[in-house]
Amino acid sequence: MPGSLNSLMWLALGAFAIGTEGFMIAGLLPALARDLNVGLPAAGHLVTAFSLAYAIGAPVMAVLTAGLERRRLLAVAMAGFCIANLLAALAPGYAGLLAARLLLALSAATFMPAASGYAAAMGGPERRGRALSMVTNGLTSAIIAGVPLGVLVGEGFGWRATFLSVAGLAMISLFGILARLPNQAPGVIASLGERVALAKRIDVLAVLSTTVLTVAGTFTVYTYLGVFLADVAGIGSRGLALVLLGFGLASAAGARLGGIMVDQWGATQTVIVGGGLTVLAYLILSLGAALAPAHSMLALLPAILLWGLASWGLMTAQQARLVALAPSLASLSLSLNSSAIYLGSATGAAIGALVVTNGGVGRLGWVAAGFGVAALLAVQASGRAASHRA
Repeated sequence: MPGSLNSLMWLALGAFAIGTEGFMIAGLLPALARDLNVGLPAAGHLVTAFSLAYAIGAPVMAVLTAGLERRRLLAVAMAGFCIANLLAALAPGYAGLLAARLLLALSAATFMPAASGYAAAMGGPERRGRALSMVTNGLTSAIIAGVPLGVLVGEGFGWRATFLSVAGLAMISLFGILARLPNQAPGVIASLGERVALAKRIDVLAVLSTTVLTVAGTFTVYTYLGVFLADVAGIGSRGLALVLLGFGLASAAGARLGGIMVDQWGATQTVIVGGGLTVLAYLILSLGAALAPAHSMLALLPAILLWGLASWGLMTAQQARLVALAPSLASLSLSLNSSAIYLGSATGAAIGALVVTNGGVGRLGWVAAGFGVAALLAVQASGRAASHRA
């Protein structure tokens, strides 16, 4: 029976904590590398490891926990996320922090799909969209506010304080889940075999490839954005926080605009336009890196805003494309898209590490543009695959 949606604010807070922890790491890489006495590429592997663990863990954990009561599952996942943040804050070295990030990924991969499923069930058919938006707004708010604040906290109190802060948010979310959320029986969850079968469909695989390549381009640059801006424009932590705020606001606007464009232009056309603008943003970013530091931000800032606007609008359209391919399996295809997003972020972070290792911080934009072009080619391939299936 659908209940009051107000209690979903505790799930939104959990999503805010997860989003903040997941995205703020990019602004903390230089400090992490210095404090842990590792190179920037090694610090970047903290992103790669998290993303791979999430991509693999999300479908596996969904199957393993399918029979658990939903409120209890959400509480256990958020408790694990809280503990993992405390372990990260107290990590004595690189290996300890890496292990904590793997636990963070598995906890987040368990919580986020379960939170969306819980919200959808609570809202019922007539309020499902509103209920789901409450959870996703937690992630959006993290990108707008949580990430810049995390960078500022790291600047003022050290990177360990950011993990402690996120642990505090997770603890508040946990208390709210335990105190305010009603019990909810488990729903029908697709088996791992059913997930694999859908992923083997050529048309679905082609769309998921676009997601992987698009996100790979994003995280090639985003993982090392703080290093990139410091190197080519002399931007410090406070300036980076403002840039990330602008990126977050542009991303939120892009997600909203992408939905409108899907309704007016169609999902595929929206992906093509968004992908083209994203490639343009990467090219401007690359050209701006060649300018003198005093003038480079005149090109870099508009490019970063365009990048956030176009790439997030594109991802909204990607979801619509997947739903259109298999309407009756929408929840399943969207969960595969979530895994594709994190596979793409792992790939981008790993490729970015290779570029940085070879002294090419200024070349990150060119590599990202290559991923963007490949994503557009994947869109064309998906069109052919859909035609053959029809």
